[in-house]
Amino acid sequence: MAGEVKAAQSAMPGGDTIFGKIVRKEIPSEILFEDDRVIAIKDINPQAPEHFLVLPKKTISQLSKAEDSDEPLLGHMLTTVKKVAKQRGLENGYRVVINEGKDGAQSVYHLHMHVLGKRQMAWPPG
Repeated sequence: MAGEVKAAQSAMPGGDTIFGKIVRKEIPSEILFEDDRVIAIKDINPQAPEHFLVLPKKTISQLSKAEDSDEPLLGHMLTTVKKVAKQRGLENGYRVVINEGKDGAQSVYHLHMHVLGKRQMAWPPG
């Protein structure tokens, strides 16, 4: 079982997360973009030549826990993906992934989007 999948088997929602600490600048990270609603950072364990994360500053543990009122924030996360992907030279395309719950291999319970690029993605994924 791969590391993240194994970690997801024991991860639990609730409490503070590494991403919450990154958003609050308690843990350093390579910031690619930031505004009042989101932050985009380089992934410290890249799975592609280009791999970054888009995190909401609002704590939402997982996509299934988002509320209807979060719709503008979720849309803003996707437009941030588009902007940062362009800045990072992903003109040939990229993949956006949201891991949801244990079976979705979510190992950190702070909603985040993985953006992977600069290599050919396989289908079907994982």
